[in-house]
Amino acid sequence: MPVDVDAVVISNTKLSDFYNVVAVAAPDVARQARPGQFVMVKPDKDYDPLLRRPFSVFEILRDPAGRVSGFSLLNKRIGVTTRRLYDVSPGERLQCLGPLGQAFESPAADQQAWMVAGGVGLAPFLTLAESLVERLAGTRLFYGGRSADELFYLETFEALGVKLELTTDDGSRGHPGLVTGPLQRALDETDKGISVRLYACGPTPMMQAVTELAATHGRSTDVSLEQVMGCGLGGCYSCVVPVAEPGQPTRFVRSCLQGPVFDGGRIDWDQL
Repeated sequence: MPVDVDAVVISNTKLSDFYNVVAVAAPDVARQARPGQFVMVKPDKDYDPLLRRPFSVFEILRDPAGRVSGFSLLNKRIGVTTRRLYDVSPGERLQCLGPLGQAFESPAADQQAWMVAGGVGLAPFLTLAESLVERLAGTRLFYGGRSADELFYLETFEALGVKLELTTDDGSRGHPGLVTGPLQRALDETDKGISVRLYACGPTPMMQAVTELAATHGRSTDVSLEQVMGCGLGGCYSCVVPVAEPGQPTRFVRSCLQGPVFDGGRIDWDQL
C-alpha cells in the first residue's frame, strides 16, 4: 500500500548543470517499491507548485547494516518542481506519496533483458538492473544522450555486469546518432531463437521507435510512459493513455493505475 510521508533529504548530488540525484530518508516507501514504480513528490508545502509531480524510484538506499533506509530520484531541471528539486538542501523535507503504479514484469529465466533509455528515461532502470543481478547474463543498456556529459551512472551499471551500448547526438561518446542505431544492429545480429525482453523509457518518439523496431524482429517492448499526472491515484484523469487491443477500438486508461509500464504494442501511439 502506498504511504504518504514527509521525507528528509539526505543528500543532493549535482551531476551537471541540469541533472541531479536527490536521496531521501523514506524506508516505508522504499521497502515496498519495485522496479518501474513511481512516487508523487512536492518539494514545498506552499501553493507553488500546487500539485505533486511523478518521479521514478531511481535507487533503493541501504544503511551500513544493509537495512532499507530510503530511495533516490534522478531529476532534470526543467519546470517549477524540478528546478526546486535541483536546489534542495539536506535536512529539507519532501512530500512523498508512493510507491505507485504497475512495476516492470521480470524477464523469464531464459530471457535476456535489454533496457533502452533516453536522457532522464534512465531513472527506472537501475532498480531493474539490481533486481536481475543474480542472472544478468545477456543484460544490456542502450543509453542515449545529447552529449557525453549527459550520460550518468555508467560505472554503476557496469559494476552490476550490464553491457553498455552508448550513443550521443554529437558523437562525443559511443555511437553518434540515435539510440535505435545500435539497438537495430543488436537485433539484427541476435538469433531469433534467443528470447529477449525489451524495456524502454525516454522521449515518446523514442519509445514508439523502439517498440516498432522490436516488433519487426518479433520482439515485444515494455514501455514506461512519462505522463503528466495530477494526483497519481486515478482521481483526476490527467494521465490517460490510449490503448488498443487487436480488433477493438481504442480506449483510454489511467497511466497512474494501469501503468506507467505498458506493453508498447498496445499503445495507440498516434493518439498519445
